[in-house]
Amino acid sequence: MAKVTFNEQKCKGCGLCVSVCPKKIISFADNLNAKGFKPAQVVNMDECIGCASCAIICPDCVIEVER
Repeated sequence: MAKVTFNEQKCKGCGLCVSVCPKKIISFADNLNAKGFKPAQVVNMDECIGCASCAIICPDCVIEVER
């Protein structure tokens, strides 16, 4: 099973990771981070396949994928 970690304080909520996730398990949090953005988060880690598409497309390198 893969583990995906987002640095929520650095996420600017651009949504690129949401758009490329093949399992559609990334969405935006209800809360705001210190910059005033809704950070992305994985909503069902058990379904993550560890493809790292989210981490690869992230322009701010806020996503880490461990397999």
